[in-house]
Amino acid sequence: MKIWLDGELVDESQAKISVFDHGLLYGDGVFEGLRFYHRRVFRLEQHIDRLIDSAKAILLNLPWTHEEICRATCETVKANGLDDGYIRLVVTRGRGELGLNPYLCPKPSMFIIASTITLYPEEKYREGMALATCATRRPAPAALMPQVKSLNYLNNVMAKVEAIQAGALEGVMLNEQGYVAECTGDNIFLIRKGVLYTPPVSDGSLDGITRQVILELAPQLGIQAVEKSITRYDIFTADEVFLTGSAAEVIPASSLDRRVIGDGRMGPWTGKFMEAFRELTRTTGAPID
Repeated sequence: MKIWLDGELVDESQAKISVFDHGLLYGDGVFEGLRFYHRRVFRLEQHIDRLIDSAKAILLNLPWTHEEICRATCETVKANGLDDGYIRLVVTRGRGELGLNPYLCPKPSMFIIASTITLYPEEKYREGMALATCATRRPAPAALMPQVKSLNYLNNVMAKVEAIQAGALEGVMLNEQGYVAECTGDNIFLIRKGVLYTPPVSDGSLDGITRQVILELAPQLGIQAVEKSITRYDIFTADEVFLTGSAAEVIPASSLDRRVIGDGRMGPWTGKFMEAFRELTRTTGAPID
């Protein structure tokens, strides 16, 4: 496997960063997860826009332009000879002195991995998967803006642990007010009485790229989309629930806290969104070659 590291494509065994890198020491950095299909990177421009915005938000000055990052991403995929897969793009604060001061890190580091991924079992895309409510809350905007895709992901990791211990594949995370924010790695949508609902980003959700795609597809499919605060009650009483994410794509949820959602199977609207999303990934994207 070839890894893009600070301007060079190197073998996986040579892709190393310093133990003094603040991304490792303090989780100081940002990242993006992207998908590519049929040798085209899906929504590449939007992902790199969000990466740059995350970096700006934490005062991480990138020495690479938007165009250079896009080009490096495509070069990495091409170097690994893959047609379909997943990209992890990481920018760290870089090597520095011990201590929190980021100004002691003169140069950030960036690496790009292109590989395959199977986030959830294939049968869950047909049957739906179980969700569990997590006690761990999403960070409040006063602590760290939810729109920043930070390397400090321990909050999400611990929520994921809770979900797994509860016998679920994914966990629903609430904000401090008790409203649903998102899942540990995915955005959440529900359908009730022919209307599509999803939490607003102001409730603590990441403005996911796949989330944006679903909101774009909704009017094309003939369903009203509403961003509003939702509760666990809304999920319990929904006709359908599905999750979205770059790695997860579109996947139905069959239960929350062992309470069946709808009839416990993938609903018709979820199927329509899944197919429309897959068609979009088959026909659009930034060409790798």
